[in-house]
Amino acid sequence: MACNLLEGTVPLGLGNLPFLEMYNIGSNEIVSSGDNGLGFITSLTNSTRLKFLGFGGNLLQGIIPESIGNLSKVLERLYMGGNHFYGTIPASIGYLSNLTLLNLSNNAITGEIPQEIGKLENLKVLGLAGNRISGRIPDSLGNLQELNNIDLSGNELVGGIPTAFGNLHSVLSLDLSNNKLNGTIPKEVLNLPSLTIIFNLSNNFLSGNLPQEIGSLGNIVTIDLSNNCLSGNIPSMIKNCKSLEELYIARNIFSGHIPGTLGEVKGLETLDLSYNHLAGFIPLDLQKLHALQSLNLACNNLEGAVPCECVFANLSRVQLEGNPKLYLNFGCENAQDHGRKPAKVCIFVIIGIMATLVGFFCIVSLLYMKRRRNTDASNLMEHHHHMGSYHNLREATENFKEENLIGNGSFGSVYKGCVNDGTVVAIKVLKIRKTGAWKSFLAECEALRNVRHQNLVKLITSCSSVDLRNKNFLALVYEFLGNGSLKDWVKGERKKENGEGLNLVERLNVAIDVASAMDYLHHDCEVPVVHCDLKHNNILLDEDLTAKVGDFGLARLLIEKVNDHQTSISSIHALKGSIGYIPPEYGLGVKPSTAGDAYSFGVILLELFTGKSPTDESLMVEENLVGWVQSAFPSKALQVLDPELLLLMFILFHDDFAINPEVQQNVQSQFLGLDYVALEALLTAESA
Repeated sequence: MACNLLEGTVPLGLGNLPFLEMYNIGSNEIVSSGDNGLGFITSLTNSTRLKFLGFGGNLLQGIIPESIGNLSKVLERLYMGGNHFYGTIPASIGYLSNLTLLNLSNNAITGEIPQEIGKLENLKVLGLAGNRISGRIPDSLGNLQELNNIDLSGNELVGGIPTAFGNLHSVLSLDLSNNKLNGTIPKEVLNLPSLTIIFNLSNNFLSGNLPQEIGSLGNIVTIDLSNNCLSGNIPSMIKNCKSLEELYIARNIFSGHIPGTLGEVKGLETLDLSYNHLAGFIPLDLQKLHALQSLNLACNNLEGAVPCECVFANLSRVQLEGNPKLYLNFGCENAQDHGRKPAKVCIFVIIGIMATLVGFFCIVSLLYMKRRRNTDASNLMEHHHHMGSYHNLREATENFKEENLIGNGSFGSVYKGCVNDGTVVAIKVLKIRKTGAWKSFLAECEALRNVRHQNLVKLITSCSSVDLRNKNFLALVYEFLGNGSLKDWVKGERKKENGEGLNLVERLNVAIDVASAMDYLHHDCEVPVVHCDLKHNNILLDEDLTAKVGDFGLARLLIEKVNDHQTSISSIHALKGSIGYIPPEYGLGVKPSTAGDAYSFGVILLELFTGKSPTDESLMVEENLVGWVQSAFPSKALQVLDPELLLLMFILFHDDFAINPEVQQNVQSQFLGLDYVALEALLTAESA
């Protein structure tokens, strides 16, 4: 019932559901009933099998009752965020010992965090952000060694950061921003190699030096320490944060020089050192940061010449105001001898006059030639540019007619269209309101801008415009591949005219085609590309059953490969990809790499020859495709092969199959009935 427009109140008769395991009414417009707005929680105490309880994102209000501790002892996830709850967090919350997720964010909760939360030893996600919680952070939170994500931001917490946080050896993300915390940053908190997503202590009153132990966060993506009272030098050991993409330490009291070792953090995209007391020259090593998109050095005491290369080549990306001793080096190529300037002025004037005359002659000649080529050029422009306008795409799809819709994805819908010259194309219209749609659009354009390969879906053009309602419109136009996706063939939703699916050779050819595309992206592109979402939906087949890889909406460009470590230009703050195809290490915060694509390719190989997808309903809940095949290999390997593939194999061995209906019916019944013992005997006998 979640994510609808449900209104009204929650009925109090829920206690008559003793076998209830999941109750989710989140993201609706449900309100409280009278003063006892959360009375339904008490009525759920009889639902002893309840594992999931979600009523976040509504209009509920009231005090969280002590009876919440009497809920099911097997309750794993409790979502209460995004309402209007007030009062304190009841100590009885500690009785819910099986909780793995507790979300009370974005309410009006006051008081202190109860010590009893430290009893939730299975807790993986704790969200208390956006409340009015006060007092100190309890040391008991250090007992929660299973915690992956802790968010206490946007409260009124005081005191220091507990050194007990050093026990959180599984934490991936730690956000304590926008509170009133003081004291120094404990070294224990920095010795957490598992901390890989975000470390955010911004907008507090923390003081003292930033410990050199910051370099222990070797896999962290984002560090935000801005708006505090931190002082001393920026530690040189920050060079060990090799995965760092965003570093914010603005509005502190840092002094000394900018460490040149920052130039070793190759994946850094955003660096904000503004409003400190930094002095000296801008290190030339910052020119090594080829991924750097934004640099803010404003309001310090820097001096000397501003470097010229990389991010400094486009000063719109660099903020330098408030450093009166800095000056721009306009002679970045080679310093000019100022004593020769007067003599050179005359030469430049003469050259300028001659260039003007030559230019005028060239313009006249070009205008004459252009008239002769006007017809051919207009046809070419119509094909390449007009096809990319909203008006033409609307015509090509008959106003995005539902009959022309051929697929839906995370970021958009795909339509079949026919352009003016009769060419059939596939038009992917992005969902502008979908979070990440713009980033997906830019990632796909960037990834496919300079790649050309027979096993990659060809991007013809793109469209960034407005529709008839004057709203943003984004679309990508691809070549149309008439045989659908590999998913259609694996699931049996598409077959050949004779009713057969892909035979063994054709499946091998698909595997080779995909491998060729991946090898090209990883090793033969000028800038290597990691697809990040390789799966059966994104592999399309043309009329000759040639496989082509498409959908680069999550792609990453790799700018450098040093030894076995790869650095990504694009940031990754959350897990990206599709369930079943994502390599396990991505869940631990490891950045996208060619090895991740290789894992996804391995899953596709298993899918090709077993006929099962990673999320196949026949697989057990706790089982995945990889584990299922491993459990059957090698002694029971025949049992995991696609029955249709085995049937085709049998045809190769059985000469009478196609001409003898009785034999045909016999064999079909055994194959379709999955009688693997009989099947193995048949294959063995025939092959002998």
